[in-house]
Amino acid sequence: MTITKDYIYELLEQVPDPEVPVLSILDLGIVRDVVFNDELVEVIITPTYTGCPAMDMISVNIKALLQENGIESKITLVLSPAWTTDWLTEAGKRKLKEYGIAPPVAKTTDKLSLTGEAKLVSCPICDSNDTQMISQFGSTACKSLYKCNDCLEPFDYFKCH
Repeated sequence: MTITKDYIYELLEQVPDPEVPVLSILDLGIVRDVVFNDELVEVIITPTYTGCPAMDMISVNIKALLQENGIESKITLVLSPAWTTDWLTEAGKRKLKEYGIAPPVAKTTDKLSLTGEAKLVSCPICDSNDTQMISQFGSTACKSLYKCNDCLEPFDYFKCH
């Protein structure tokens, strides 16, 4: 069997994000490229933020999956350009909402936190826009904690960055 880039991407679709397991690393948009170097497949990834603790686990999971499929690999971490929530796929945003996490509502140019204006974040449970931020930080550093004033449920919001 000839190993193609498309085949590697099909395999990578199976690697979940350890912090949000309904998302694959492709949904997150952290896979930058797949490069063939002789007998070695290099998978180039970018963390969602510098120092993200999930990157080590993601690297281990990529290597293990590829090795299970007879593919020797190298994982390369690149920091530039920095990952942004703009790289989330539409399927990834839908999966976040279905999982109960509000997906990003703006592009990375969102500067509402600098002006003190409230961000309009829809509740992923009841779709109400009557929500409020409880904390800048939710279950992980890349999420904020919100509460819906209609259904009264708390939920994470995947921050724009």
